[in-house]
Amino acid sequence: MERTVLHDWHQAHNGRMVDFAGWSMPVQYSSIVEEHTAVRERVGLFDISHMGRLEFQGPDAVRFLDHLLTNEVSTLQPGQVRYSLVCREDGGILDDVLVYRVEQSLAGDPTHLLVVNASNRLKILQWIESQKAGFDVAVIDRTGPWAMIALQGPKACELMASYGTPDPAPHKYYTCWKGQTPHGPAIVSRTGYTGEDGVELMLPVETAQAVWNDLMSRGQPLGILPCGLGCRDTLRLEAAMPLYGHELSEQIDPLTAGLQFAVKLTKPFIGQQRLAEIAASPLDRTRVGLALEGRRIAREHTPVKVGSDVVGEVTSGTFSPTLQKTIAMACVSKAHSAIGTPLEVDLRGKLERATVVPLPFYKRPRAAR
Repeated sequence: MERTVLHDWHQAHNGRMVDFAGWSMPVQYSSIVEEHTAVRERVGLFDISHMGRLEFQGPDAVRFLDHLLTNEVSTLQPGQVRYSLVCREDGGILDDVLVYRVEQSLAGDPTHLLVVNASNRLKILQWIESQKAGFDVAVIDRTGPWAMIALQGPKACELMASYGTPDPAPHKYYTCWKGQTPHGPAIVSRTGYTGEDGVELMLPVETAQAVWNDLMSRGQPLGILPCGLGCRDTLRLEAAMPLYGHELSEQIDPLTAGLQFAVKLTKPFIGQQRLAEIAASPLDRTRVGLALEGRRIAREHTPVKVGSDVVGEVTSGTFSPTLQKTIAMACVSKAHSAIGTPLEVDLRGKLERATVVPLPFYKRPRAAR
């Protein structure tokens, strides 16, 4: 397994390490609920260095990214971040990504960055290589030399403002900038995968341990906790953020997954023709939220039923620490997708009543934005 630069710290601080997409990563330190609550109420710190970081340089970098991605890249202003997808010609999703337009990268030049899922990095690199003929573009894999950490929660920006420059609070959601820590530069973004306020930092591996230690130390009066993959999943599920391999896959298109906002059919890109056909004649399935009556969790692939008929399946499920109820996302037929529709989930032969509810399940208070 690959290891992040913070691996030894995780082990020394009781991180329970697991194999995640070929990386040795902490799933939890104390408990998933404690870490989840820290992020919802105070602040948590995540090592997300397993995520892929790809840099695009060259005269055709923007033109190539517009060809590669479903969302528009040419309209990105310096300092903007945008959610997008990489699709096959048939519309199947290869990955969901964030594209950054950075005025100055850690290497010193204006650049575009792509953050991809750890499980898909090598696949996406191979896909890029197969698609870039005719484009004058250089793609540099920065995953090894750069680390990435996420500071998330209602006190995250307060902590970051006391530590680095500039203060992140005035920056809008989905923006980025070249910041400065006491140990050197970092690319900082108002992004995250928790449904809470916060920032994510890309920084050289040489300074990552010192920055991590500083944030943990400075965050103690604020109640900071180190957080693992376990609460990252419960947090993102409450916020109805899709996870590749669950809500997204090569067998699911972005429109069926409810990600129309990230698909610009007015521009040409790989898969655009098929997605235009799906938009004109939508498939008979869609992503919904479910609230279950009992406390048993409906895991991925759990059948969703109406009577004896299977009308869909669960893609992700958990017991929500914030809402204190069992929730799930599912892909179901559109005839059974309206808010308030009663359904059942088949938990190993026992039917549990569920109701279609609005997404997201949780939205942070406006005052915390």
